[in-house]
Amino acid sequence: MPLFREGSATPVVNDGPVPMPLAEWFKDRSSTAVALANTDDVTSLQPRLAGLALITLHFPKFSDGRAYSQARILRERLGYRGELRATGGVLQDQLPFLLRCGFDSFESDQKGFGEALLKARTLFSVVYQPTEDGRPTVSQLRLQHRSVTLSAAQ
Repeated sequence: MPLFREGSATPVVNDGPVPMPLAEWFKDRSSTAVALANTDDVTSLQPRLAGLALITLHFPKFSDGRAYSQARILRERLGYRGELRATGGVLQDQLPFLLRCGFDSFESDQKGFGEALLKARTLFSVVYQPTEDGRPTVSQLRLQHRSVTLSAAQ
């Protein structure tokens, strides 16, 4: 399946480490890549996150969003900074949400996926939920606007 990384419309060569299923990885932790099912407990990786270069999170079908939660836990609570890859039922219309949750690479054979990836960060002009991506939320923007308006009025 073609591999895409944020910022590129064309598939890239997958020359990194091969992810091991979590149960196998726990037996032999020499690999720097692990593959998680959407039912796996991501917090079990916490003591060894620094040694992982790649974590893949699997979407068994597009309507199952548990991997979104796994990604946010890894990025926001556990501070994982390595590559986070979405595999399985990954569709281009999910890209803005996948990026906001912290995914930075994707496996997809959907036509037009690369082009959609390039546009995904700018698809929505405002966001409502805070995440680690640094984008201000609507409520933060309103507070900034109110503060600037009050300062200008004084």
